[in-house]
Amino acid sequence: MPRSPSTRKASSRNRHRKSLHMGNIRVMNPRLGLNLHRNHWPTAHALKAHEAAGFAWVQVHTPPSPMLCGRERTRLHARALRRVLDTTGLQLILHAPDDLTAGAPKQDRAFEGLLDYAAEARAELIVVHALNIPLGDRDRAAAEEQSLHRLTARARALDLTLALENLAPVYPASPRICHDPLAVRDLVRRLGSPAAGMLFDIGHAHITGKVDTLKRCAGDIVLFHVHDNLGARLNGLEAPGVDPLRLDLHLAPGAGSLPWHRVAPLLEHHEAPLMLEIEPSHRPGLVTLAELAADLLRPVPVGAAA
Repeated sequence: MPRSPSTRKASSRNRHRKSLHMGNIRVMNPRLGLNLHRNHWPTAHALKAHEAAGFAWVQVHTPPSPMLCGRERTRLHARALRRVLDTTGLQLILHAPDDLTAGAPKQDRAFEGLLDYAAEARAELIVVHALNIPLGDRDRAAAEEQSLHRLTARARALDLTLALENLAPVYPASPRICHDPLAVRDLVRRLGSPAAGMLFDIGHAHITGKVDTLKRCAGDIVLFHVHDNLGARLNGLEAPGVDPLRLDLHLAPGAGSLPWHRVAPLLEHHEAPLMLEIEPSHRPGLVTLAELAADLLRPVPVGAAA
């Protein structure tokens, strides 16, 4: 049966909207990615929805450290992940357990398991929380660095890359070494391996007042984490619908106070993937999020604000 004129017009409008959407995110592809919440298993349906929205990368959290010490279970889990990923064209970034810090026998065994997992799942990058250590604990920092030299050598043999992340306090707390992006960058440089690079988390840098270090870290960055927040909230800054004390809010870009106009030019001219890490309760629809990110991360042309 022929479609009515109204149906044809609606179909045409939908195609036009889809065309506009793809045009908006084309600038970011193949760099734009989206984190899958740590409590969610990546089903084929969910991954295909990510891909259809225009994302080229997905970040998946590994099992916890004790599980990574069991090699057979680790491989079983990683193979299942790879099978579901093979139903799409998405590239994989793995996020190590938040509490995994190299430098002690038990943690190093889990780190070895992490590398096995990543190799089995064919990950491109592995996110690691390095230097998550109180200021002044030089012995612990030195032990971690010594282990990372060995672990990055194994990562290189497996054709893997570790992405060491600058962090920030989730709630107001004492500073840690990893809160300074330059400290993380300097560790990457001391490791001196192509299997180790920096993950510059823009939202974390906003909380710690270190966004301006982005330019100084640019040459060492292999991955960006992209999200928004209200900074250090020193003046009790509040916003509707968000925790009044939490700093690391993981809002969608533009929903906080991060100066995107300052970071957009640096992000545009970099080659590293842009991984959106958005708290599910604050996340808009996938297509809307992809468009929003593409718009905010594209520099404003000179004279456009006039």
